[in-house]
Amino acid sequence: MLPGATPIHPMRKLLLILVAGFAGLLSPVWSQTPAATATPAAKSDASVGAPKTGNARFFELHESFLARGKSGPIGVLFLGDSITEGWGKAPHVWEKYFGQYQTANFGIGGDRTQHVIWRIENGELDAISPKVLVLMIGTNNSGEHNGAEIAAADKKIIELIQAKLPRTKILLHAIFPRGPRKNKEGVITYEAVLDAQKRMVAINTANAELAKLDNGTTIRYLDINARFLGNDGTIPHIIMPDQLHPNAAGYQLWAEAVKPLLDEMMR
Repeated sequence: MLPGATPIHPMRKLLLILVAGFAGLLSPVWSQTPAATATPAAKSDASVGAPKTGNARFFELHESFLARGKSGPIGVLFLGDSITEGWGKAPHVWEKYFGQYQTANFGIGGDRTQHVIWRIENGELDAISPKVLVLMIGTNNSGEHNGAEIAAADKKIIELIQAKLPRTKILLHAIFPRGPRKNKEGVITYEAVLDAQKRMVAINTANAELAKLDNGTTIRYLDINARFLGNDGTIPHIIMPDQLHPNAAGYQLWAEAVKPLLDEMMR
């Protein structure tokens, strides 16, 4: 002991020894390097064409569209994602409102803007000459891309259409509204509500930009979203049970809303 130092009580000395020993046992754990966190996936470019790699159905439908283009004339072409593909839920509505125009449906469920770009770049518009092309695409981008990116991608699609089909008029739809979707247990979670709100911000922003593309002649913009909303601003389940895809009643509303403008553009 150093001169003048205060003696350490035997029990306190024992406690200090035990604490030091315990710290020594833990020190290798404390000194470990924290586990590396997973690198987030790179954000896709909504304006660059890309196929759905590994998705056999995507390529099967793409091939069927190429064949449809070679099999006979198309007067009106619908191009888009599952909402467009879903006209098959209401074949009677499709036939009643559009049958006179030799209409074809090039919709693929799950498509984003980049998938439609790839499809156009890989021949889907090469063998056809529709008088009007009805376009709606972008809702599936809304979880990853903001409104400006979606609008820019839609503009790229329109440029490709005009390059491939210079005589075709484009009926550009506002991207339809969507609400919170149920999980596998049939429950709408708080996270689902937040996701829907975030997506609608992107969709509304994109639609505001797309509206500016209407030139009164070769490009016409049509926003019928109010028809899918109730008085409280939400989507009634009787027309969109999953808050994204119309059912037959929803397609009836769509057909009634688009028919006057489509008829005008077909003259």
